[in-house]
Order: sequence, then structure tokens, then C-alpha cells
Amino acid sequence: MKVILANPRGFCAGVNMAIEVVNEVLRRHAGPVYVFHEIVHNKHVVEDFRARGVTFVDHIDEVPPDGIVVYSAHGVSPAVRAESKARRLYEVDATCPLVHKVHAEVVRYARDGYHILFVGHHHHDEAMGTVGEAPGKITIVETPEEVEALSFPPETKLSFVTQTTLSVSDAQRVIDAIKRKFPNVRFPLKDDICYATTNRQNAVSEWSPEVDVVLVIGSQNSSNSRRLVDRAVEAGKRGYLIDDATQLDPAWLDGVNGVLVTAGASAPDHLIRGLLDRLHAEFNGQIETRTLVNEDIDFDLPISVKRLPVLNR
Repeated sequence: MKVILANPRGFCAGVNMAIEVVNEVLRRHAGPVYVFHEIVHNKHVVEDFRARGVTFVDHIDEVPPDGIVVYSAHGVSPAVRAESKARRLYEVDATCPLVHKVHAEVVRYARDGYHILFVGHHHHDEAMGTVGEAPGKITIVETPEEVEALSFPPETKLSFVTQTTLSVSDAQRVIDAIKRKFPNVRFPLKDDICYATTNRQNAVSEWSPEVDVVLVIGSQNSSNSRRLVDRAVEAGKRGYLIDDATQLDPAWLDGVNGVLVTAGASAPDHLIRGLLDRLHAEFNGQIETRTLVNEDIDFDLPISVKRLPVLNR
């Protein structure tokens, strides 16, 4: 069986940075470490940090006063930051810089008197953090139908931004609907969807025609991982999202001659390797790596980490 291993796949620069932030805090800080929401949306990453003493919380009041809190890669609202300051917490910000960019766009549009349409998923961590930058001045839209249902006074100035982890094709359908209904809408010159999300989706589209099945390593709550399965289905292929090799159902590969393997931006490389090993051992998988584009982006650790003293061990 032919196995095409897509490159790029797995960790992006923002995820690498966020995970290294928590690793560095654990190295430098003796007391309990709290992370607001999952640092990234991957079950294995979260479970590994829990085993090392990290506590994940959904509310700032779960962090003891004067404690340390790390903000996840998905970003947080100003209200969360205010709660942290009220509890005298030391804040470490692991927000992806590309998410920070969207937050800054929202702040600018709101300051200039615009109502903002946020193209994204309702209740996603990134959406909640971004919407919090402009309470009452921002509306989440997930589908073209939601756009059609919108109504604003004629004098309303409108703009839009997008969640960084969306399906490129799904986002474009919503954006097209916005531009049709509101032709004077303003929007950022540079696309908000992150380079890694776009690259991984494009790789699935590029090589899906050569295979029968697409296997995506990633957790169910990972937006960008789910979008990779969507892209496989759009290409007319069967796509499956699995946390690791143990979730592979052999029945999926009955009569299959070719498989494409990829991974969401929050999936560790060892999980990908585990799936490849199983495909080779049980299905005589012959692995061929294909590279669509080389990613060479890195994000530096935030100042808030660097200011933490290193423990003498």
C-alpha cells in the first residue's frame, strides 16, 4: 500500500512557541503552574502537561491569588486579563502572534467606529478571546446563511476579520456572502487564516487525488485538524480524524491502495510516527514523503517568560 506523508504537517510555529512557553515556565517556576484553557487543542499534549503538574482551568478564579497563569495559544479577552490583574497573577502570554494580529485588527476597527463581523466558529476559544476585544461591536458569523440573516442600519460601517484556523474554502464562502450583501465592507489587506492552516489544507487538496483514504492525526476539538478532514471530503475521499495510531480501524483500509497521512498544527510528531509504523507493520505501507512548501517561521518566547528567574536546582 502506498502511503504519502504530507509535508508540511503537525506543529506550526505558534504551537511550538506555546508548548515551549509552558516547558520554560515549568523549568523556571517552583510553584503550581496554571494554564487558562488547553494550551493547544491536542489531547496528548494536554495529558502530558497534566502529568508534569500543570493545571488547566476555564475560569481565572480557579487560579490562587498571586499565582502564575499561562494564556493559551488561542488568545484571551481583555476581561480575562483584568481578572488576572485583580487576583495579582503573574501573566504569561502564549497567544500565537497571528491571533494577536487579528485582535489588533478588531481593536482598530472598533476604535474607528466599525461593527465587526468575525468569520469563525461559535464558542471556539479563539473566537471568544477575539470577540472580547470589542464587546457589543462584533458579531460571529459561521455560514453564508448567517450572513444573509444579518441586518444593520444603513449608516453602519462594517468590517470583517477571520479566525486563523478556518477551512480556506468555507471561509471564502462566508466572505463572498459578506461582500455580496455588504459591498462597502472593509477587511484586512493580508489574510487572517494562518499560513500553517492554509499549507496543510493545500497539501491535502494536492495529493488526495492519488489516494483512497486520508488519515489526519489530531484531536476532535482541534479546528484546523477537522478542516483537513473536510478538505479530503471536498476532494471526494474518505477522511478520518484520529488522536493516534490506536484509533485506526483496519476496516477503513480494506481494498485501499493509497493513503495520505497528515496532521493538524497541534499534533506532535511522535503520534505521526506511530501511525506510520503501524501502517508499515500491518499493511506493508511504503512511505513516500511529499513536500508542498518548506516552513521556516519561528516565534520567539514572550518577554513574560524571559523575566521569570531560572530556578537553582
